[in-house]
Amino acid sequence: MYRFRWLPNLARFSSAILPTLALVFCWALASPALAADPIRVGFSMGLTGANGPNGKQLLIALEMWRDDVNAKGGLLGRPVELVYYDDQTQPANEPSIYTKLIDFDKVELLIGPYGTNQIAAVLPVLQSHKKTTIGMLGLAANAQAHYKNYFSMLSYGQNPAQEFSRGFFELAKAHKANLKTVAIVGVDAEFGKTSTDGARANAKAAGFTIVYDQLYPPNSADLGPTVRAIKATNPDIVFAASYPPDTVLFVRAASEIGLNPSIIGGTLIGMLATPLKRQMGPLMNGYINNAEVFIPVPTMSFPGTQEVLKKYSERAKGQQVDPFGFNFAPFGYATGQVLAAAVTETKSLDHEKLADYMRSHTFSTVVGDIAFGTDGEWVKPRSLVSQWQNLTGNDLSELTDLKKWVVVWPAEHKTGEFIYPYSAAKK
Repeated sequence: MYRFRWLPNLARFSSAILPTLALVFCWALASPALAADPIRVGFSMGLTGANGPNGKQLLIALEMWRDDVNAKGGLLGRPVELVYYDDQTQPANEPSIYTKLIDFDKVELLIGPYGTNQIAAVLPVLQSHKKTTIGMLGLAANAQAHYKNYFSMLSYGQNPAQEFSRGFFELAKAHKANLKTVAIVGVDAEFGKTSTDGARANAKAAGFTIVYDQLYPPNSADLGPTVRAIKATNPDIVFAASYPPDTVLFVRAASEIGLNPSIIGGTLIGMLATPLKRQMGPLMNGYINNAEVFIPVPTMSFPGTQEVLKKYSERAKGQQVDPFGFNFAPFGYATGQVLAAAVTETKSLDHEKLADYMRSHTFSTVVGDIAFGTDGEWVKPRSLVSQWQNLTGNDLSELTDLKKWVVVWPAEHKTGEFIYPYSAAKK
């Protein structure tokens, strides 16, 4: 049997330390929070699974934000601490994670999650607890719940589902005389459904005939059958909405099977992650992508943007993560900026006060000025369409060359001409 051998010294310990502990205890009772107590910010993040390549970038950005805030004295005179869990890119994990953050970890602030499917899954929990959050890069994630204390860190405005693919179909409309038919395909999940719903609406509004419109199962290991079915309809335009790993499968299958429409692309999330771009390399030539939210062109440089990207690239070294952070690091950092501004200006951690402030003010961030409107979406939309051109290899210097990674829409951000048709751009 184990014996507590320190017990004979308890009296001596008590006489020396208990008076001090009593003073500390009285001070704690008199003060709601010790000056050194951190403000705990809770969230989930897809660090494994399909969102892993991008979730890791967002985590680094949030850690950068935390460190920058703490270097300036924290929030309300208290340091910021991040409390987070890997959701494994499984929406079913979100309710339990956020319940734990709220009820057991007792975090004082919330952000996230990252991703459409994840945000939609957690909104009922946040609503029942009357908590405020800023979801990261979720497409129309609040379109069904209409939760008033949700705010979106995504730049597609108050009609995000259609805005997402508007530029894609604006480019197609410019060649309407030669284009008649569209194939639409996406992953069978909240993100894929929302993306293809918007694409369908834009295609119909432009007067195109939809000849293929299907969703494929999540976690598909082979998209060859899907691509063959699309090819059989001989579409002029192919629009695809894919998770990061699926993008690679789709592009490779399209090349092997010889899919050759006049325009091909869509919401290809895999083309936002440098490691996946390296896998595809020249196979990306001619593809257009309307999933970009940040490309390092002069018109996308706001106060602090370059500093964040530089600091991110330094932190990313040795972490087996995207070395540049384009599209993700600025939006992750901006999420923290909005939260910090609301806390600082309201001098409060009360979720209702924070939400009221977010609804009624404009925030200056590293991704530009943000004001929130309907369903917490940005009042002013901003979307980009890029096209990969003239890639000859998989080298990082090519994948960051803005002469090859070309913004083709809209006019205010345009850096080059859209190469049409696809056959003229692919190599």
